[in-house]
Amino acid sequence: MTRSIIFDMDGTLFQTNTILQLALDDTFVHLQSIKKWNDAAPIDKFREMMGAPLPKVWETLLPHHSIEERNYTDAYFLDRLLENIRNGNGALYPNVKEIFGYLKEQDCSIYIASNGLVDYLAAIVNYYGLDQWVTETFSIQQIDSLNKSDLVGSIMEKYYITDGAVVGDRLSDIHAAKENGLLAIGCNFDFAREDELAQADVVIDDLLELRDIISKLQRPFADEEN
Repeated sequence: MTRSIIFDMDGTLFQTNTILQLALDDTFVHLQSIKKWNDAAPIDKFREMMGAPLPKVWETLLPHHSIEERNYTDAYFLDRLLENIRNGNGALYPNVKEIFGYLKEQDCSIYIASNGLVDYLAAIVNYYGLDQWVTETFSIQQIDSLNKSDLVGSIMEKYYITDGAVVGDRLSDIHAAKENGLLAIGCNFDFAREDELAQADVVIDDLLELRDIISKLQRPFADEEN
């Protein structure tokens, strides 16, 4: 039986740390140059909000700016992210391609569900050739509610998914799994928080650990078929 595994992107598959500081520094230096900011880039506060949709991030980081100014900042930041990805400044986490290859061998369907924007996700998928394993990549932009649980639910509806897992590093990923009846696999990576991971069904420190987890998920169905 085909199993479906839905992965988060930032902090799960892609090491956002590798380009985050560069893009954020460039963005806030630019805001300073046009007199819209007068302090250092709020990198620590941004890190705390990793996993949240970008509109909510800018609302928090730029509470006194207009919606137009936040949208402008969002677009500029995205351009800086894309440039860094295309220049090869980013990196996947160890063993991403290895685990994707293994999952496909096990007849698993792979999806990506991210709070990242469409162009940003496409840049990562294209640069690293992930589309050879990934059935489809979904952005929070495709959901009016900006709710990751709704995004995962829409994937399940489109592909008739009834069982599987969500793999991610933040609470939104864990909630998205549990609210849709899927296994919640927490990744103890860069942006993970202990209190959030405590709510996952399983916690991993390396993506290769998914091999044992998936094999155990498949076993009951193999037994039923026999």
